[in-house]
Amino acid sequence: MVETVTAMGIVISAMPMGEYDKRVVLLTKQFGKITAFARGARRPTSQFLSGTQPMSFGEFTMYRGRNSYTITNVKVTEYFGGEMTNINKMYMGMYFLEMADYYGRENIDGTETLKLIYLSLKALQNDSIPDKLVKNIYELKSLVINGEYPNVFTCVNCGNNSELDYFDLRKNGMICSKCHGNLSKDKLVSQSAVYALQYIISSPLNKLYTFNVKDEVWQEINGIIERYLKEHIEKQFKTLEFLEISY
Repeated sequence: MVETVTAMGIVISAMPMGEYDKRVVLLTKQFGKITAFARGARRPTSQFLSGTQPMSFGEFTMYRGRNSYTITNVKVTEYFGGEMTNINKMYMGMYFLEMADYYGRENIDGTETLKLIYLSLKALQNDSIPDKLVKNIYELKSLVINGEYPNVFTCVNCGNNSELDYFDLRKNGMICSKCHGNLSKDKLVSQSAVYALQYIISSPLNKLYTFNVKDEVWQEINGIIERYLKEHIEKQFKTLEFLEISY
């Protein structure tokens, strides 16, 4: 008898295979990013029809082959794709999945990334937090989980933890006013923006989406995160191109 495993996860992408099957990529808590096949998932009466759509979150029962898994049962607990109220939110959610796919690896603990995706998709349903801020929070926290994020807590030159008001992309972090000398005001970063960046990096996941910022502060946060991502991630995310047009 074939041994099966059950994993909590989310479908991050899906593509047709053959006449009726599907190949899906899952981000799972237990096994990280894995590839799985769902036989007959494209048939109108298939039990896998809804559970193999991107943004389907739940429990996946599978047996393992040499290079992939085969799904035998899906218990969907939440389908985020059906809860997005507009096309921009949908593309934002797809962007989150695309970034998770970029960082995902097999046989690693996917707990933190899966929880971040879940909370971020939930946050998109909460109109009290602007989607553009949700995007920045997700991006920066993804960097943190994967161990590559800017130093916004101390000056990268002298180690001072106060008067941090300039972000140096080449040095991947903040520089204090004593080290950078006199700079024009338009190049300086406000304390509110620095605090927001520090909060995102240091806060537990369940506290991430509990704050808001003024639009001018968001502009600063967004500028720093966008520049950092372009410098450190070579991949061009397809869904991000659409979002850049929208925002």
